Amino acid sequence: MQRFYCWGPAKPPMAMSMNEQAQWHQHLQTPVLFNHHAPMEVESALIHSVDLNGIDSTPRARLNEERVLILTPLRDAAPYLPKYFDLLSELTYPHDLIDLAFLVGDSTDDTLAVLSSELDRVQKRTDKIPFHDALIVQKDFGAMVGMDVAERHGFEAQGPRRKAIARARNYLLYTALKPTHSWVYWRDVDIQDSPSKILEDFMDHNKDVLVPNIWFHRYENQRDIEGRFDYNSWIESDQGRKLADSLPKDTVLAEGYKEYNTKRKYLVQFGDWRNNKDEEVELDGIGGVNILVKADVHRSGNLVLQMNDCGAFLADSYLGINFPCYAFENQAETEGFAKMAKRAGYQVVGLPNYVVWHIDTEEKKGNLGSRPAWKGAEG
Repeated sequence: MQRFYCWGPAKPPMAMSMNEQAQWHQHLQTPVLFNHHAPMEVESALIHSVDLNGIDSTPRARLNEERVLILTPLRDAAPYLPKYFDLLSELTYPHDLIDLAFLVGDSTDDTLAVLSSELDRVQKRTDKIPFHDALIVQKDFGAMVGMDVAERHGFEAQGPRRKAIARARNYLLYTALKPTHSWVYWRDVDIQDSPSKILEDFMDHNKDVLVPNIWFHRYENQRDIEGRFDYNSWIESDQGRKLADSLPKDTVLAEGYKEYNTKRKYLVQFGDWRNNKDEEVELDGIGGVNILVKADVHRSGNLVLQMNDCGAFLADSYLGINFPCYAFENQAETEGFAKMAKRAGYQVVGLPNYVVWHIDTEEKKGNLGSRPAWKGAEG
């Protein structure tokens, strides 16, 4: 009987008093739709919609199933690719949330064939090792610098070399980046060893741009020498600022060479893999061996002032936070990227005690002046 319960007195409306009618009508609320519109349906297959509001980069990336894009530019890299894929296969972040993309350019060896073979080997596995997607981009830039160690690490090669690498990074980035990606992880091919939880470890810091310390092992006279590899991750100094102010604006300041002694503080000069791996340091420049970037940093724009032939500044160039292939605040490629990111208000952080081990590269004698590239450690 409760289903049929009625509000108000049991009498017809005409017999109700004013108070009884008010009591009756206070329980009646008829919904009213004003200016109601049915949703629009777009049936054209040529029109697509992308909603980026749900794409985020958080420390809970694994739980939130955030997609990661791993980017690696390659040139004459055939010898390093088997080890590269061995380390990549050991990553503990879910591989079905990881996309891989490579740019092969200006190679004279069998990089493309070895890359294709290794990718095919990994993606054909029937376990949890295959990645969600893989892309190979081919683009030659007419490289002017050879791959001989002494040549490509010589001081004179740094400006043209860093600009060429920046172009390769940008071509790869804008070809591979999709709306679904939350993180972009730049990883060089010639890494000797790195933790399998590196993605989760980096994401836990929740920084816009994050880099580890880069060292290498060198074995001499039965000693394990722990070498310091990357002088491109640094904290700016007053002398560095004065030097940049004294240089023409189109000069790329190559860090880590005695020709430009900036007295900057290098990430490789402090920290130790035996100490707290989560210690953080604010940086002004970064190297490119390992970089984790929130994808929105690359998607964001930045107003860049460019000087015309008459010396006037033009403010109509609008670029994403990418790797400048020109002198941006006298820096290019990854160091220019760090400068650009900081100019746009993003945080650039290094982990002095979190070490990724690079292959041993014999530096050209005299490049570093009095700054040592290594210190010995019995091991």
